Amino acid sequence: MAAEQGEVEVIHSWSAPRSLSTSLTYSFHQRDDTEVLDEPLYATFLQVTGAERPYREDVLSKMENDGDKVVKDVIFGPGSKKYRFCKHMAKQRVPGLPSDLMKKGKHFILIRNPLDILPSFDKVVPPSFLELGLGELVSIYSELCDLGTPPPVIDAADLHENPEATLQCLCEDLQIPFQSSMLKWEAGPKPIDGIWAPWWYKSVHKSTGFASERKYPAEFPFSLYHLLEQSLPFYNLLKRQVKRVSSLPPPDLPVPANEKLLAWVGDEILPRESAKVSVFDSVVQGGDSVWEGLRIYDGKVFKLEEHLDRLFDSAKALAFENVPTRGEIKDAIFKTLIRNGMFNNAHIRLSLTRGKKVTSGMSPAFNRYVLPEWKPPVYDNTKGITLVTATTRRNSPNNLDSKIHHNNLLNNILAKVWLPKASLTVQH
Repeated sequence: MAAEQGEVEVIHSWSAPRSLSTSLTYSFHQRDDTEVLDEPLYATFLQVTGAERPYREDVLSKMENDGDKVVKDVIFGPGSKKYRFCKHMAKQRVPGLPSDLMKKGKHFILIRNPLDILPSFDKVVPPSFLELGLGELVSIYSELCDLGTPPPVIDAADLHENPEATLQCLCEDLQIPFQSSMLKWEAGPKPIDGIWAPWWYKSVHKSTGFASERKYPAEFPFSLYHLLEQSLPFYNLLKRQVKRVSSLPPPDLPVPANEKLLAWVGDEILPRESAKVSVFDSVVQGGDSVWEGLRIYDGKVFKLEEHLDRLFDSAKALAFENVPTRGEIKDAIFKTLIRNGMFNNAHIRLSLTRGKKVTSGMSPAFNRYVLPEWKPPVYDNTKGITLVTATTRRNSPNNLDSKIHHNNLLNNILAKVWLPKASLTVQH
């Protein structure tokens, strides 16, 4: 007798190609309460876009390609099990599909570093940003957030490193029970495989689970370098949404409001997580930078002119070139503070660096960073301060003049490290 057909709860997996999506499909296929569909929107994608594939005509002749019918009758049609797992490629969400596709069911997003995707991507299809689909993944994430259902995001690297914990966390987010059967499957083709399996699934057919990644990665094809640059920002945006299951939690911020900040880097204002300094910058390569710490009280920057005097003196002592004018630096400071709404109890870390290195020598290029933070007063201005003497000595002026307010602060840091713990809160 055929199993009774009824309404099923649909689980949508959205990913880019070569992201362990087929392995994850096999994992859900091992559950006793789940049926799976391998890319039910593939024929619709081929029909709408006209994309060329070696198996195009076979797919169009054997799969439903009417998007309305696929969504209504295939994805959300009746079934014999409690759950239906649908593996989707992000690029297959073509225009014109019914809104129910995004509004109904449970959704999650699977990501993988393009550095790991691209070396094997062009075995069947020439790689491109559109074929990779990371931009559409971000669009899907944003749309689901707008619908009030932010989807869980998991990283393929976590499936490799700790599959059980990652799957347990995913099941918890999807509000379904975890089954240990999800961790293993038999090698070889599966009856659930799509028509395209012979072209794409050769390696996964050899697998029996989420094996650890190879110790050393494949050589990267530098002909795809531009595509890596295009796609990495989208991957990194989604990666920040991953719930980490195998690493220590991030440290608590002294002031929680500093979780969301805008910082000036070079010549633009960026969100905290995007405010990066290049590993080639002189401050990273050799601590070659000068800085000032500025306090903001009641809408004013305390001793701004004096701090800028010392900044320019330090930059001159280190023979910096192309130093911004005093007016340009003030503009950067004021614009950053205004954007953040910081007019009291705030602090600015102003850094000037020599710029990025292009060889082992120093480039004359110049960078400017303004890092703002909410920070209550450090000292108790009513009771005064306590001084602590450390055994660590400052550099001799014959070696590195401490009057230059430079970024080589190791002797200051060591003094702090070796102070008794009871004194570690003392600022000096």
